[in-house]
Amino acid sequence: MAFLNIKQLGFRQGAWALSLDLEIEQHALLVVIGASGAGKSTLLSLIGGFETPDSGRIILDDVDITRLAPSARPVTTLFQNHNLFAHLSLRDNIALACNPGLKLTSRDHQRVDEAIARVGLENVERQRPGEVSGGQAQRAALARCLCQERPLLLLDEPFTGLDPARRAEMRALVNRLRKERGLTVVLVSHNPQETLDIAGDALFLHHGTVNAKGPLTRLLTSTITPELSNYLNHSPEDSSAD
Repeated sequence: MAFLNIKQLGFRQGAWALSLDLEIEQHALLVVIGASGAGKSTLLSLIGGFETPDSGRIILDDVDITRLAPSARPVTTLFQNHNLFAHLSLRDNIALACNPGLKLTSRDHQRVDEAIARVGLENVERQRPGEVSGGQAQRAALARCLCQERPLLLLDEPFTGLDPARRAEMRALVNRLRKERGLTVVLVSHNPQETLDIAGDALFLHHGTVNAKGPLTRLLTSTITPELSNYLNHSPEDSSAD
């Protein structure tokens, strides 16, 4: 069985519906693309437990997590808004992943130190979010995810507000950490061309269903479906959520 196995998942909001089956292998990096409203963010919310499906099952590492609370799932989500607390240092923001009251054990301090080193924030860890660059703030948010030590990382277009060079830097960092930590990553992107440097497989969502799936290079260069071709030729590069 695949590491993440989504079986006959169904979810409805008014007249809009999502319905899909999906398998993701362990340690893979899957890019999810599609127009705004296609269901990309909704899919991540269902996997992360922030939305509850109407039908179907979500199985992660042979465990049914369909009805588990977000905190009980071996899943970490990094959203567009990094959700750092402005009054806390980057280090304390990262440490919240270990204990919400910042009552850290020696092991927790070690985890925080390791995460800070992994994302290269040693020189600014005592500064607050408003005192550092956007890229450094996003590195802190990523470090907080690493401290949770969960095997599945969901990224909902978290680097949109960064300039192209910083976005490339963050993608490379995520890919390196995926390999070092043995993570499985699902990345929502509104600009699939930018993810060619790290991506393997990609999933194209169209009106809540899987319209095409396969290597990202093939999806971007072949006319697999008319809907995918239309999306690639006409979709704006925006950052609005689904």
